[in-house]
Amino acid sequence: MLTITIPATELWDENKNEFIDLLKKPITLQLEHSLVSLAKWEAKWKKPFLGKQEEYNMTVEETTDYIRCMTITQNVNPEIYNYLPSDIFSQINNYIKDAMTATWFGENNSKKKPAKEIITAELIYYQMIVLNIPIEFQKWHLNRLLTLIKVCAIKQEEQPTGVDKKGKPKMSKEQIKNRRAINQARLKAMGTEG
Repeated sequence: MLTITIPATELWDENKNEFIDLLKKPITLQLEHSLVSLAKWEAKWKKPFLGKQEEYNMTVEETTDYIRCMTITQNVNPEIYNYLPSDIFSQINNYIKDAMTATWFGENNSKKKPAKEIITAELIYYQMIVLNIPIEFQKWHLNRLLTLIKVCAIKQEEQPTGVDKKGKPKMSKEQIKNRRAINQARLKAMGTEG
């Protein structure tokens, strides 16, 4: 969670030729860059939030609205988002870019680059369901959640010790020998060869 404080703001109204108080006193906002925020924003704008920046350039209005979607503080004057100082934008941008984890991934030795899939909130929810990630994690910092999803997918591909490629428990040589003896005894008792 990011906590920001917007200073008291006085603006000049050109139509009335007077100063107006947007904020008579500083306001503190709590923001979360999470799957919940992403889903709210995508529901409104009907386009993916994540993706190649050159394909999905966000307008100032869309960027400002994402900050509104990130806000968990209640009863905030919506006009405030239109007058955020540049240093506040920088804080928010750094928070969004922060990995929020110590986990990192080595470079893939494959020369073939994987195809870029368009990632939307629904795809992330799907991945959470498939990987049995609890729904409560939707409130985690989005980068941390995406890292967890990647870790779970990698670990799921690895074969756990004692399990064959079909997911069945591996048997020891002694277990295999005992099973063969039992099967041979059954075949002999039934008078068949199998």
